[in-house]
Amino acid sequence: MRPIRDDLRATLDARRDLGPEYEAALVESFVERLDATISARVRAELDHHGGTPHKKSTPGGAMIPIALGSMGIGIPLTAIAAGYAGLVGLTIAWIAIVIINVAAAGAIMRRN
Repeated sequence: MRPIRDDLRATLDARRDLGPEYEAALVESFVERLDATISARVRAELDHHGGTPHKKSTPGGAMIPIALGSMGIGIPLTAIAAGYAGLVGLTIAWIAIVIINVAAAGAIMRRN
C-alpha cells in the first residue's frame, strides 16, 4: 500500500492540475484512502496484540458523543478551513478530526 503522505501529495498535485471544480471529489477520494489506511493499522495493532477488544453490553456507546461532536465541529470547521486555506486547510482539519477520533477510540478500547 502506498504511504498516505504520497497520497496527499498526489491529491494536492491533482488538485493543482485539475482545478477547484474537482476539489470535492479529490478530497473524498483522499479521505477514503486515509480511512482505509487507518483501518488497516488498527487491524494490524489488534492482530499484533492478540485479538479483539472486550465488548461491553452497549458496543460503541461510548463513541457516540465523540462521533456526534466530531460531526458538529467538523461541518463548520470544514467551511472555515476550506474558505481560508483551501484544500490544504481542509485536509489538515479532517486529519486532525480523524486522529482525535482514533485516539479516543483507542482510549475507550484500553479502558474496557
